[in-house]
Amino acid sequence: MENTKTKAADQFIKANKSKLNTQYRLNYHLMGEFGWINDPNGFIFYRDKFHLFYQHYPYESVWGPMHWGHATSDDLIQWEYQPIALAPDTEFDKDGCFSGSSLEKDGMLFMIYTGHSYINQDKSKYRQTQGMAYSKDGIHFIKYEGNPILGIDQIPEDASKEDFRDPKVIYAEGFYYMLVGSKDGKDQGQVLLYQSKDLLHWEFVNILIKGDKNTGVNWECPDVFQLQGKDILIVSPQYMKAQGNDYHNLHSSIYFIGELNLKEGIFTSSKYAPIDYGFDFYAPQTAIDHKGRRIMIGWMDMWESEMPTQSRGDHWAGAMTLPREVILKDNKLFLKPIDEIKKYRQNQYILEYLELIGENFLNTTGDCYELNAVFEPKNSEEFGFKLRASKNEETVLSYSVKDKLFKFNRDHSGIGPRGERKTNMDLINNQLSLRIFVDKSSVEIFLNNGEKVMSGRIYPGEDAIHIKAFSKGGSAILSLEKWDIVL
Repeated sequence: MENTKTKAADQFIKANKSKLNTQYRLNYHLMGEFGWINDPNGFIFYRDKFHLFYQHYPYESVWGPMHWGHATSDDLIQWEYQPIALAPDTEFDKDGCFSGSSLEKDGMLFMIYTGHSYINQDKSKYRQTQGMAYSKDGIHFIKYEGNPILGIDQIPEDASKEDFRDPKVIYAEGFYYMLVGSKDGKDQGQVLLYQSKDLLHWEFVNILIKGDKNTGVNWECPDVFQLQGKDILIVSPQYMKAQGNDYHNLHSSIYFIGELNLKEGIFTSSKYAPIDYGFDFYAPQTAIDHKGRRIMIGWMDMWESEMPTQSRGDHWAGAMTLPREVILKDNKLFLKPIDEIKKYRQNQYILEYLELIGENFLNTTGDCYELNAVFEPKNSEEFGFKLRASKNEETVLSYSVKDKLFKFNRDHSGIGPRGERKTNMDLINNQLSLRIFVDKSSVEIFLNNGEKVMSGRIYPGEDAIHIKAFSKGGSAILSLEKWDIVL
């Protein structure tokens, strides 16, 4: 049966996408074709292609009744838009097809997602249940007639009867397991675990892991996977409290390294850490690919943060991060830009050595590039780069030697939100290595080979294309390479 709501959304996009203001559209990151996007959904390598779905309101650049947008790629850099996969058109999901995951079974692609429906007129009360859709070709989806497959009657006593969403389904030990984001009666985040033999009939196993007063009022978008024999759990806490320099974005994404006991339904871990230390990163999902890599992609924006492409009437909002390979090293997650990005490097610029005092304009410009550099502090107090610079604008990336703090400052980055994020970073052999990706309205900084990453959106003027290196006191750039990224 043809889905009239998905078809209507596709037709609307086709008729209206010529209205897009492309000034801040990214070149090598995935965005929606038109309208609003947020969380990545259903990320999977299926039939020799990467499939990424995403929370999508195709009609305006604001959050609305959620659809699932869909794009496919051979290399995670160049994406092809596919028809809208899901639209809110049944009783259980009439007000939104919220986030979820996908998996392959018997050669078919199955999506498990949250159906959202309001139960009173002022929309202050709502119901969230889990449903399923399936596809024989990975493009056209049919919703299961018996949805929901997991209802509110299966929510345990010590869990919210409203906030019950974002299912992640895995197959292990002869069962399908579903992790669902939740909160308890004290407004503290938790993850619920269910099991099934057939994807249709589910039984509650246990509360997998509980947060505390410091880890947000509700946990969204759980994910779980294994690296080198260790179990990794990811959640995105809402309204997480700041802790020192960390968690200053209202909403955060964190990871736990520990041990997953599926039989008892318990995840044991003693500590957690941020996934990204910048401004704009939320709701990451991971997938394993045909090369055995664990790839992560997140939403490169933030709830309750100003988005100029909305206020300007650009007809779009939201983007995904550069996909990142997840590596476990020294009992920490390192994130590495996927190697495929190297295929798109052009116009190489090399600086072999530069003694640095004050400000130096680099003899290269751009608004869409990769910049790799290694600094040695020598006797400096602070050093770094000023990117997307013009007479009045600059995005400042700096390292304070005494404090061992790396800072990402966008107080003068253009028309977007301002502020500074900072994170502790030790030098390695008295050096700091930076791998920086700039793409029109985004900056992603990989510190010391991905030990930490900072992501953020910026909205500078079109003349802000200069790159400056600076140093307070004497430092040195030991090596520098820059390429334009061209698709």
